[in-house]
Amino acid sequence: MNEWEFNVLEDRPTLLSVSIGGIDVHPGDRVRLRPRAGGDVFDLALAGKVATVESIEQDYEGKTHVCVVLDDDPGRDIGLMRQPGHRFFFDASEVDPLGAADRPSAPAVATTSILIAGIGNIFLGDDAFGVEVASRLANREMPPGVRVADFGIRGLDLTYALIDGADVTILVDACPRGGAPGDLYVVLPDLISPPAEAAPPMVDAHAMNPMNVIRAAQALSGTLKTKILLLGCEPLTMGPDEGQMGLSEPVTDAVDRAVPLLESLIKRLSAGEWPLQTES
Repeated sequence: MNEWEFNVLEDRPTLLSVSIGGIDVHPGDRVRLRPRAGGDVFDLALAGKVATVESIEQDYEGKTHVCVVLDDDPGRDIGLMRQPGHRFFFDASEVDPLGAADRPSAPAVATTSILIAGIGNIFLGDDAFGVEVASRLANREMPPGVRVADFGIRGLDLTYALIDGADVTILVDACPRGGAPGDLYVVLPDLISPPAEAAPPMVDAHAMNPMNVIRAAQALSGTLKTKILLLGCEPLTMGPDEGQMGLSEPVTDAVDRAVPLLESLIKRLSAGEWPLQTES
């Protein structure tokens, strides 16, 4: 196309789209160039190349032209500024819209894996706090990468879950710290490893001591991959010696508050935030 034709084309209004093979192509879409047979040597050199549609224009005869900028052109920025020499005009029949399979894949978005581990004994009153929270969450839709599990008193199972290692593990448990019954705490457990010569703590397959579980997982794995948070609730009572099923009223209320608190934690952790030690 000579300079006079180029100038005439520049004076014509641009189009919003053009239909090619039943597909609407817009500026910004990517196409593969298929110059018609019998074209000049320069056109043939561009055959098969991938380009971005800069504009769709009509010449003085009303014929539609697709103006493209080559993806691998070092001067493509000049072309995108609508300067000659780096913009190429093709008939609509000479370009193929790139299908979804031909488009470059979007970069994978890293997903933070989170394990929410409800722990506790349902026969010891408020010790069942973590189990009840896990039960509530099981009925809610969780974001990708988030798993909720009720470990109850299965300490050995939790040990291996920590070794398998989600990015973050949130232990949910009754946690006596001297506050008012129903108080919630989000704390970072002390994960300082014991001396190498210390014997690994024993884990009862039918009992749950969270710190023993963490220490055992550390001893078996060397270094835990997972970061650990504890969402604890101040209990009112663990029941009499003969046992008691059911949570006290303040701890039942705390379950209602723990669910949105956990959802907030999940959002923060998924966004890459690591909470400081806090109490509420």
